[in-house]
Amino acid sequence: MPLLIVVAVIVLYALNSINILKEYERGVIFRLGRVREAAAGPGIVWVFRPLETITKVSLRQEAMEVPSQDVITRDNVTLKVNAVITLRVVDPTKAVIEVANYIYQTSQFAQTTLRSVLGEVDLDGLLAHREQLNMRIQSIIDGHTAPFGVKVVSVEVKQVDMPESMLRAMAKQAEAERERRAKVIHAEGEFNAAAKLVEAAELMATQPMTLQLRYLQTLTEIGVEKNTTIVFPLPMELMNLLNKTFTAPKPDSPTTPSS
Repeated sequence: MPLLIVVAVIVLYALNSINILKEYERGVIFRLGRVREAAAGPGIVWVFRPLETITKVSLRQEAMEVPSQDVITRDNVTLKVNAVITLRVVDPTKAVIEVANYIYQTSQFAQTTLRSVLGEVDLDGLLAHREQLNMRIQSIIDGHTAPFGVKVVSVEVKQVDMPESMLRAMAKQAEAERERRAKVIHAEGEFNAAAKLVEAAELMATQPMTLQLRYLQTLTEIGVEKNTTIVFPLPMELMNLLNKTFTAPKPDSPTTPSS
């Protein structure tokens, strides 16, 4: 009977010593307080308590949201900016023994880096070159997290909240820019139209009959529409005769003889 009790205790102790780690998990085992060189897993891992303890670490990527930070840009614009960081553990042993909580440590580095980097650029640079800023923030944070075995995969500035006054100013600026472009396009159209009219006038001046044809075409266009406009066509020869009469040079007035 005592032998059965001893066997049962040994079997229960052996079953309790079995730890199954998933494919994405690694176990950092401490034996008498000293860490083993390599992390164990995946699969079955034996941990003989109380001489040994195990700390499980996940190797999957984790998304961490950086809390909203108050940022003052280089052109003195106050913003609220938050970001999303994707990270993963590449060295489980360092992630356990080098820092108490690698997620909290990375979050603190991300907050300070986000404020310092975005404070060095102006508002237009932040809105136009967000990809370059993301890469810069990522490289800085990754330099801080590399000593404790954490790799920062990506950093994305998630949202930029601006004051209402700044939003109204940007809307006015955009509206003024659109009006400027509209005026420039309208002026270019007028210039092109004037150039074409000059070319048409020069061409019509070489052939007098083109004016007569244009006159008849205008009468045809007016006659198609059902309106109350009354048109009295005049012969072009009469118009030319009147033009020559009014434009003829006047004879010189006789001079009175001097006494």
